[in-house]
Amino acid sequence: MSKIILTFGILAGLINVVIATLLTNFAGDEMMHANSEWVGYLVMIIALSMIFVGVKQYRDNYLGGVIKFGKAFLVGLYIALVASAFYVGGWEIYLQTSDVNFMETYSTSVIENMEADGASDVAIAEMEEQIQFYSDMYENPFFRVLLTLSEILPVGLIISLVSAALLRKSTFMPTEENMNPDASAI
Repeated sequence: MSKIILTFGILAGLINVVIATLLTNFAGDEMMHANSEWVGYLVMIIALSMIFVGVKQYRDNYLGGVIKFGKAFLVGLYIALVASAFYVGGWEIYLQTSDVNFMETYSTSVIENMEADGASDVAIAEMEEQIQFYSDMYENPFFRVLLTLSEILPVGLIISLVSAALLRKSTFMPTEENMNPDASAI
């Protein structure tokens, strides 16, 4: 089980970090701001699809095509945790090795978007106050890691639940051997 968890967790983490890095480098600062949150979550979903693949591999190759929901969920959760560690580590490395001040550019982007949308001065002031609160928290590495983890881990949990629900049924995407048990005897 640990081989499956590490293989697919590392693969999911690398896919996420590599795609995010490429998008940031090619699209510039716009990829780092509120306008592009959906792109970030789309990349996470693509990368975390390795949870489904890993659980299916475990079910088919190690358990003879049958897995209980709890076991499938745990395998998915562990893959999600490994992928999340890569995501958080990649973000921390990026912050330490680049000259980007994420919170400063993010807050500038949010305020500019609010002004462009015609937000009131009161709403902008409230947002600036909220951003300052999070900026102060973001300076603490412990809170920064927790905030970064809170971006990806819930997505991994959802994909783990869906994967476990689907793959607990041995009739869902069975292997050739599981579809025809007599085929191995031929």
